Amino acid sequence: MTSAPVAAAARARRWCSFLLGAECFAVDSGIVVEVLRSRRLTRVPLAARGILGLVHLRGRIVPVIDPAEPLAVSRRTGANPGPHLVIAPGEDWYGLLVDEMLEVIEIPPERVERPTGGTELVLGTFAAADRLVHLLDPERMIQSLVRQRPATGTRPSGV
Repeated sequence: MTSAPVAAAARARRWCSFLLGAECFAVDSGIVVEVLRSRRLTRVPLAARGILGLVHLRGRIVPVIDPAEPLAVSRRTGANPGPHLVIAPGEDWYGLLVDEMLEVIEIPPERVERPTGGTELVLGTFAAADRLVHLLDPERMIQSLVRQRPATGTRPSGV
C-alpha cells in the first residue's frame, strides 16, 4: 500500500523557475528544451514588440520573446541580457529571455492557488518557502505576443 506522502509526490509536477525583475515565474519543466547563455539575436524587422529576435539552434530558427511586457514586469536595470529558456509548448520552439534561472521545483497540485484576477497568462501561484512563484501558461503568452502589432514601421504596399 502506498503512503499518502508518496502518492502526493507522484502527482506533483516539476516546474522550471526563473526571475523576471524581482518576480519569480515558472513553466512546466516538461516543455523545457534547454537553457542557453545569453546569445546574440538576429533582429526581425516589423516583428511584434515582444519578439526580440531570432537565434539559430541545432537547425531550428527560434524566436526569442520578452515575457516581461505581457506580464507587466519591470526588468532589472543595467543588467546584461540574461539566459534564454528554450521551450516547446507544441511543435515550435521559443526562447524566453529571463533575468536569472533558478531551480526546478516540484509543486503538488493541491498547493497551487488559482488566480482570482489579473492576467490570463498565469495559471496559478505557489507559495514557496522564500518567494511567491507564478505558474505561467506559455501558449497563451506566445499567442498574446503574436497578436501584437509591429513595434514600428509599416509594411510596404503589395507585401
